[in-house]
Order: sequence, then structure tokens, then C-alpha cells
Amino acid sequence: MPILLFLLDTSASMNQRTYLGTTYLDVAKGAVEVFMKLRARDPASRGDRYMLVTFDDPPYGVKAGWKENHATFMCELKNLQASGLTTLGHALRTAFDLLNLNRLVSGIDNYGQGRNPFFLEPSVIITITDGNKLTHSSGVPDELHLPLNSPLAGSELTKEPFRWDQRLFALVLRLPGAATPDNEQLGSVPTDESAITQMCEVTGGRSYCVRTQRMLNQCLESLVQKVQSGVVINFEKTGPDPPLVGEDSSVELSRPVSSFGSQPWHSCHKLIYVRPNPKTGVPVGHWPIPESFWPDQNSPTLPPRTAHPVVRFSCVDCEPMVIDKLPFDKYELEPSPLTQFVLERKSPHMCWQVFVSSSAKQNDLGQPFGYLKASTTLTCVNLFVMPYNYPVLLPLLDDLFKVHKLKSNLKWRQAFEMYLKTMPPYYLLPLKKALRMMGAPNLIAETLDCGLSYSVISYLKKLSQQAKMESDRLIVSVGKKAPQETGIKVKNHSNSLSLAHRRDFKQLLQGITGEGPLRLVDMNFKEFAGFQIALLNKDVKPQAYRNAYDIPRRNLLDQLTRMRSNLLRTSQKLIRGQDEDYLHSIPVAQMGNYQEYLKMMPSPLREIDPDQPKRLHTFGNPFKQDKKGMMIDEADEFVAGPQNKKRVSSGDPNSGVTMKRRRSMSPLLRRPQTPPGSPNHVVVGKSPAGVQGQQNLLKPIPQHKGKNLEHEILLSNVLCHSHRFKKRVLIQQLEIALAKVDEKHTASSQLPNDHGS
Repeated sequence: MPILLFLLDTSASMNQRTYLGTTYLDVAKGAVEVFMKLRARDPASRGDRYMLVTFDDPPYGVKAGWKENHATFMCELKNLQASGLTTLGHALRTAFDLLNLNRLVSGIDNYGQGRNPFFLEPSVIITITDGNKLTHSSGVPDELHLPLNSPLAGSELTKEPFRWDQRLFALVLRLPGAATPDNEQLGSVPTDESAITQMCEVTGGRSYCVRTQRMLNQCLESLVQKVQSGVVINFEKTGPDPPLVGEDSSVELSRPVSSFGSQPWHSCHKLIYVRPNPKTGVPVGHWPIPESFWPDQNSPTLPPRTAHPVVRFSCVDCEPMVIDKLPFDKYELEPSPLTQFVLERKSPHMCWQVFVSSSAKQNDLGQPFGYLKASTTLTCVNLFVMPYNYPVLLPLLDDLFKVHKLKSNLKWRQAFEMYLKTMPPYYLLPLKKALRMMGAPNLIAETLDCGLSYSVISYLKKLSQQAKMESDRLIVSVGKKAPQETGIKVKNHSNSLSLAHRRDFKQLLQGITGEGPLRLVDMNFKEFAGFQIALLNKDVKPQAYRNAYDIPRRNLLDQLTRMRSNLLRTSQKLIRGQDEDYLHSIPVAQMGNYQEYLKMMPSPLREIDPDQPKRLHTFGNPFKQDKKGMMIDEADEFVAGPQNKKRVSSGDPNSGVTMKRRRSMSPLLRRPQTPPGSPNHVVVGKSPAGVQGQQNLLKPIPQHKGKNLEHEILLSNVLCHSHRFKKRVLIQQLEIALAKVDEKHTASSQLPNDHGS
């Protein structure tokens, strides 16, 4: 899961305009969005985690951290404003501490137990700044300094504030304010000369000097390719240079064997790719890279380690060693002068051994733990990580399986125990697992420990608990806004009165404005009785200065009254004299934000009668009803509109009597009406007046006798079972049945009868 942390410069200098018409901060916001779109093309981006940190003072600089989702990240990005100092050092320290928050809790660094490349959290920090001078509350520093004191527990175990899986890249915006001729050549973007460039190179990243929008897009494409899973290692040459190999694979004796000058491939600071397992998506490994010290069980503390391990390689050609069933780790090196030099030798069947200084108990250089080897196709260089001092272990294991057939003799056991004494103790656990995989689980005794003292183990557990508490505290503080200061109070150190308290203040004011003679001898502008510097209030929108000739003649007096009230005001509230429409205007995007308005309202008074139920919140509709507890059948909807109201002729004496129906009924369900004299007319429980009213409402339709009788029978059978089914389903079934009855009677009526016409 790659972590992409964006560190945006929010200093006041980011408000400067570019030739595009936008500010530097707008360009930075757009660059973040373009990067996310480019990154989304990769299927591996589904597990990306985005974080946002600004140059604000801690803890307000973290806008989106470990718990914030993508929507919060985008909202905080859009709401950024540039109004601060260029505190790049403190912002970088905040970003590194945020990334290192959970490392002690998860034990990913594995202090004192070797460095496992497959235990990693690949992180890329992308800083977007304008590259101006660094500013701080105490002055303008010339160099970039990161604070040494960190609130994070366990930060003293690593010398640098970053880790080997964290790289820093910087986009330094140098876009001019005026348009430049389009004569740029597409190619490699140069590095910038600002203070952040050196910091980027130390972490394994680089900086980009961006001068046009096209260069910015090119840099973003390059940064997307830099998001790789891996760790940074310092490769340094030890011993003499290798003999040069000619085209005929023979050593050219005419050239010197060793070169006195330092070559670029002698020391490389590059990445090794740690590929995840295709099945699980998590990197899998077996062997660590050894520590640069020998663990001492009597030592109460651990020596601090460097962020990047220094791996030394010897240029003596050796044959690669491997035996059946013994696991090993293989990592590809990032292209560098070292990989280019190894590939140019065209020796895919030879390797160079790698060491870590002071990793052994007595030897300064240490024993080999792996080797560098070019691939068979000469396309890349790989680092093979093997068991510590593998040239001694592999022949022993080969004899055990092939010669002794897992039945070791005394001589073999003595040689194996001698090897275990020269191996760092933290290799015991992975060696046990490897032997178990090979079929020899009982070669190493269970009594051997990892080599750390009890005080060191308890100290690491204590640091893990402290890191967990610090993690919870920081997660809660994310998203908090910095309190707005009302002003900066300036104290008066002199006892004399200010110019405003002088009796001739009006004369002095006339001299300043040019209405009278200016007396500079009597004036001392350094005297003041104490005042308050008002800070910028973002909620107040001051009226911009206008040219007096642009004001219409009819508005001059109104404008003069407004200017007088603005000049003589004594509070920092809204400017008096503004138009009423302006006071009540609000952006369209904030018109529905009623919750913020409720927060600003004072707390309501308590109710006189506490037993009285509280009023429901009915914002927007005072007649809104709570319909959560209402159970309404879909066929029982109340009928509204003109369909309930039937007009009755005024000449009818029974016009006041109407047929009341609570539900809308299908026309097929209406009972057909026939005259009372008809034999098929049946009235149950109805008065003559009611029958007469129904006859006026529904006019009788002459129908076939058999058809009318079947209608009555079918209606009675269906209505008696109506409580079992939904009414709408019954209506549909009834309509289908009645339609079939109509078709049958229509067909029977069209048959020719026996009496000819």
C-alpha cells in the first residue's frame, strides 16, 4: 500500500501570479489533481493512501492523515489558503513524523534484529513550493534545518528523521509572471538550486525546476513512474577495481588494473525494488540485511542506526552459490551507474559478494550475506540475499543432505556449531524456518535466543506503547483549525503622551494634510501611547478604494457619509454605512449551510415547563410531519382531487345525499345498478333514499342477465378473501377475470340463432 504525502507550501509568496493568470497555490492544487488522475491509470493504485500537510504551525499543518478518507482530502485541498511563513524545515519534520507514527507499533523497523526489506511502507513525499527564501518567526535562515527534537517516541533509534522506504521529491515552481516565447525543448527537467534539493537527494529522490505548464505535466508523468515499492540502499565499493574485460572476453593488460580516481559507480544511492507476491499482494522474504554492529546481551541500549544501510561490494569475481530447497531473496536494482558498469562487463555467470561493515563479531568488513549478479539476459542487475556467511553454510548443508543423508556425525556437528557462533543471533529464527522447509527441523536447539538484553526488549515495548498513545493524540488533532488572534498588543515604553493628546493636534494635522504650515520641530513620530495592530479578519470584506471621479453625482453625499462613518469608527466589526443588500449577501455554495448558522447562534433559554415536549426541528417546512411511524398500504392512499366530488343536478330532491368512498375504486368494481323492478337487483341493508341516491350517481347500464349474475357471484367470492391478499393484486386479477367474462358473452351473443332474420 503506497503512501503518497503531498506537502504544499502555504506561505504568502504562493499568492503571486503566473503567466497563466493563476496563483502558485492554484497551480499546486491543480498539479495534485492531475497527479491523482495519472496515478489512477495503474491498477495498483487501488491501495494508495493520500495525505496532505501544509506549512502551518503544528499541529494544524496536518490536513489529512491516517484516518481521513478521499473526500476529506479533496475538501481540505480546495480550502487551502496561502497566508504564512516558509517554514520548510518544520513542515518536513511534521511530514516524516506523520509517516513514522505507526512504525514502532507494528515493529516494521525491527530494531536490533536486522533490516528486512520485505517489511516496508513505501512512501513518496511530493513537495510543491515556490523555492523562495526560507522564513521563520525568528528570522530568515540561509540553510534548511530540520528540528532535532521530535515528539515521536523512539525517534532517537534512527539518526535521520526519515526511513529507507521514504523518498522526497520536490516540484519547485519557477513560472514567470509574464508569458515567455515557446522555445523550450522537451527533455530532462533540470534540478533546482534551492535548499530542498540536497534533502531530496539524501532520501533517494530529486527536485524538479518547473518553468512552464508543459514542464509541470512532464514532471508529474515522471513522478507517477517513481511510485515503486522498494527501499534505498547505499552501495559502496571496497577493495580494488575489477580488471577490465575486452571484447574477446580476455583481460586487457594494457590498461591499469586499479584506478585512482573515484568513478560514479563506486558509490551509488539507489533503490532496490521489493516486488509484492502476485497471489497475496504482500512482499515475502526470508533473510534480513545484517546490522552494522554485533548485538551484545549486556548492553542496556541499542546504538542508533542510519536510515539507509551501507552495503559494500567486492569486485572479485565469484561463482554464485545455491543449493536445492534453500530459500533466498532476489531484489532488482534501480538503473544507476553501478548497474550500467556491471552490465557492460557482460559476465552473467559471475557475481560480486556484498558485506556490511562491523556486522561480524571480530572481522571489520564482516562476512558476505549475498551477492550482486547480472541477469542471464543482461537486462538488469539483481541483489541476492542469502544466509549470513553463506560460503560456509551452504557446503555444510549440501554435505548433510547428499553425503550424510540427514544423519550428521560429530565432525559435521562441530563445524555447524562453529558456524552458529560466527553468525549474528538474529539469523537463528529465519535459519530455523529454512531448515524446517528443507526437512531438517531439529538441527538448532530451542534454547538459543535473539541476542537482545532484557532491558532493551522492555525499552522497545515501552516505546511501542508510547507511540500508540502519540498516534491516538495526533489522529484526534488532525483537522483542527488554528485559533484566530484578535490582534498584537504593542506596549508603550515611554511616559510621554502621544500626538493625539496634544492641544495643537488639529494644527499638526493641518500641517500634515497641507492645509497649514508644517512644524517638524514640535513633532516626534516615534512617540505613541500604545495601540493594537489589527490582524486580517477573513470574514470582513472591506470595500476597495475607488476613484472619486467614478462615483455618480447623485451618490456623492451618500458616499461621503459612508467615508465619514468608516473613518471615525472605533470597532473592528462590519463597516457601517454599507448597503443592506451587501450585508445580507452570501455565496450560493453556502446558502444551505444552516448548521454553521446554528453554531453561531447563542444557546437558547431553558423551557419554563420542563415536562413540556421539545419542539421538533422544522427548518425549511414548518408543517413538516414525522412519517417514520406511519404504516400506509400502497393501495390505501387517500384520494384527493376532483375525483371524489361528483356534481349532482340541482333539480334532484336527494342531491344532498352522496356516496362516500374513502378509496379510489376501479370502475370494474363498481356494482352495476338496475331498476328496482329488475329481478337481478338485490339491495341489502339500504334504505330507499340511499338506493335512490345511488341511482342518481351511477346510471344503470342494460346488460345481459347471465353476465350480470356472473359479475355478482365473482365479486362476492373475491371480496370475501380480500383480507388475505394485497388489494391492488386483487383488482388486477378481477379485471382479468371480468374481461374474460365479457369476451365469452360477446362471443355467445354474436352466434346466429335458430330464428332467421
